[in-house]
Amino acid sequence: MHTQRFKFKLSTVIIFFVCLVVLVSLMITDLLISNTVSENIQKHQEEKARMVSRSIATSHIVIEALEDGRKTNEIQDYTKDIQAATDMMFIVVMDMNGIRKSHPNPDQIGKHFVGGDEKEALKGREYVSSSNGTLGKSLRAFTPIYNVIGEQIGVAAVGIALESVKAALGKSHRSILTVTILGLLVGIIGAVLLAKYIKRILFGLEPFAIAKIFVERSTMLQSVHEGIIAVDNEQTITLVNRSARQIFKKAGLSKDPVGMKVHEFLQSTRLDQVLEKGKPELDEEQIINGVSILVNRVPLIVKGEVVGAISTFRDKTDVNQLAEQLTGVKTYAEALRAQSHEFMNRLHVILGMVQMKCYDELSDYIRAIVGHHNQELGNMAQSIKDPALAGFLMGKLSYAREERVAFNIEVHSVIPEPASPKMTHELITILGNLIDNAIEAMADSIDKTLDVNLQYSGKFLTMEVMDSGPGIPNEIQRNVLEKGYSTKGENRGYGLYLVTKSIENLGGEMTIDSKSLLGTEIHITIPYEVKGESHD
Repeated sequence: MHTQRFKFKLSTVIIFFVCLVVLVSLMITDLLISNTVSENIQKHQEEKARMVSRSIATSHIVIEALEDGRKTNEIQDYTKDIQAATDMMFIVVMDMNGIRKSHPNPDQIGKHFVGGDEKEALKGREYVSSSNGTLGKSLRAFTPIYNVIGEQIGVAAVGIALESVKAALGKSHRSILTVTILGLLVGIIGAVLLAKYIKRILFGLEPFAIAKIFVERSTMLQSVHEGIIAVDNEQTITLVNRSARQIFKKAGLSKDPVGMKVHEFLQSTRLDQVLEKGKPELDEEQIINGVSILVNRVPLIVKGEVVGAISTFRDKTDVNQLAEQLTGVKTYAEALRAQSHEFMNRLHVILGMVQMKCYDELSDYIRAIVGHHNQELGNMAQSIKDPALAGFLMGKLSYAREERVAFNIEVHSVIPEPASPKMTHELITILGNLIDNAIEAMADSIDKTLDVNLQYSGKFLTMEVMDSGPGIPNEIQRNVLEKGYSTKGENRGYGLYLVTKSIENLGGEMTIDSKSLLGTEIHITIPYEVKGESHD
């Protein structure tokens, strides 16, 4: 049974946690402030009661009336005025026997003070306490009364109703609670705005979607066969996939490059140029400690600004092996197609002769075809010992006849089999592109003649390709060897560029002699290592 994982929206998570943090913070603050405010209010009320009681205890009216014993009315009138002015619950003046000399209720005058907390005051101590009296529970301040000679003659008691104290505390707490609620509302609004801002930055994606994309991206980058390395706009390496690490390890670079400056790790890199210019570089060759790779470098542009660059590359050995396979298949297919077309034409001729009952002419025609084919095949097999190269040229002969081009191949000396298949691949690339370009250039020419001369001498192979085409105009002769340059439209202009790269790989040289309307002659010389020879 599969368990369902709950996926909450980013806005919900942010609002929940922000509100939780704000609520807990405000509750703690409310608790601390409430306790502090309560203590302050309590102390303020106590100090207020104490100050009033001291004022009563030092009043000469009260002192004289207590000493006289007959002026109780004066004490009552005086304390009544003070009580009204200070908003006290009661002000009581008592003698040393605890008998009241004043009270808010005149009927209580002459009676004993109620509460039981006045005993210490009668012994000369000033303090504050709370107790339940005739007017209810109150906060009481007691101050001894002394005459002029320092003898205690009574006590002044001032009371504040505890309900008033609680009301003040409640009012303060309501104010704090109001501020707490306002703070919580502000926190919710801030959380919503923050969630919207973060979501806009994340292109509207939720966290679980971002996590899913990240996992998929990492898996995809690590699974591709091409090496990938990415840098930010400060040329710091941010990503290297598994294939790239394998190529770097092959080149002797085994340390982890992530976090390093790209120039510190790869001195031959051109990613800094891509970052600076903001233009891609495609199908470039790069050498890393002797390992040749084929590289594409592309800038990463966000909102018109270059924020980084990424390079994809592959070991050129793998590319060459694939190219060799493709070249062989393409050559074989082209040869079969050309020979099939040529064979169908000859069958039509034979069919016509049979229908016309020209059997003698038919016999001569067939002998001529067989003899010509055997001669071509024999000459190629005897002169060119590399079967792949010989078969390739045989296919080009058929293709040239199909295009009605007089194609002559002259092999002036036996060409032995090369030391490596790479040499065969490069030779097929060179001759294939030059022959195809020549045949295509003569498409509109009246005289279509193509001559290829091959000669092996002194460990060098010389190749000459001459055509009777219109030639290469002087103004573009410098440009025809550049990659992608063509006068025939888009996705063209790679033939001569590939020829140039193959000649460079073999360490050879090429010269071009072309004149307008007089044809083109291309002369190539390359070092040629023979199979079985020592390379010391």
